[in-house]
Amino acid sequence: MKTKLMGLGILAAVIVAAVVYVWVSDSREVTEISGYVGGEKIGLLEDEEVQEILRDQYRLEMDYAKAGSIEMVTADASGRDYLFPSSQTALELYERLFGSPVKSEIVFNTPIVLYTRSAVAQALLDSGIASEQDGIYYVDMALLTEAVENGTSWADLGLPQLYGNVTVGTTDPVKSNSGNMFAGLLANTLCKGVADETNLDSILPRLQDIFQKLGYMESSSADLFDQFLKTGMGAKPLIAGYESQLLEFAAENPDTWSQIKGDIILLYPTPTVWSSHVFIALDETGAAGIDALLDPEVQRLAWEKHGFRTGVYDVPTDADHFGVSGIAPEITMIAPMPDSETMERIIEALQ
Repeated sequence: MKTKLMGLGILAAVIVAAVVYVWVSDSREVTEISGYVGGEKIGLLEDEEVQEILRDQYRLEMDYAKAGSIEMVTADASGRDYLFPSSQTALELYERLFGSPVKSEIVFNTPIVLYTRSAVAQALLDSGIASEQDGIYYVDMALLTEAVENGTSWADLGLPQLYGNVTVGTTDPVKSNSGNMFAGLLANTLCKGVADETNLDSILPRLQDIFQKLGYMESSSADLFDQFLKTGMGAKPLIAGYESQLLEFAAENPDTWSQIKGDIILLYPTPTVWSSHVFIALDETGAAGIDALLDPEVQRLAWEKHGFRTGVYDVPTDADHFGVSGIAPEITMIAPMPDSETMERIIEALQ
């Protein structure tokens, strides 16, 4: 009898051990979610520290394909769990096309800024288009737009070594968020307010003329910024991008940054617009990505290593570690973006 009971006890122990093993194995299983991501966030998603937190704390891996914010919203999302564009305009466009997603959340923000070289920045200062306050450079959007529309040449600004007229290099607004947002900012500037259905018809031809002067436009903000750094002042004197791009570059490439930081200037348009990086969950599996990316440690890394503003009111209090001068402690001159219907008409006009 004792032998029989002992055998039953051993059998029970084996069953319990097997159940525990299966439960532990299941609980340790990592779920992979797939989606489209703007190129400016790839550095964050490839960060080994971020990946470790997602894997160890949330049992999650994020697979992605790079796409422009507008492009990803209109693309075939079959088999995708999420979209990760760089603006609420993209979310509004998605909702107009497909209805409400399973879940969406703004994960972090970054303002639209301009990048140039020190010689161009000085010319903009001398002409009154730009100003400097407490080491921070600002660009008057009305005066800059006027210079572009009037065909002001770089030579007129004291830069005869630069070819052609004053323009702002940007990504394709039909595909990429930074170009799309800069188009919205220009539209606001042209109508001296916020562009909408009451004033859009009057300024669309002017907006089209500005973008027609740009020629070929990159479809990725990351590619445009990379070309700006590599091709020099003559090829791209002035471009629009995200504040986070320079901060991330300086954090990831300290040796290179120490060599070029005296020549690269960040300028804040007045007004500018916020780029809100919104995570759009297409299914319940993708929704897990929101909690993971809002993890306090992920948020810390997003700011400290990749330059995305994540704090209360998005005011950075510890920007010195980037080694980048001229970071605005607070962004105060902010214009609202035109609504999604207006931006959709702008996109159509710029195709």
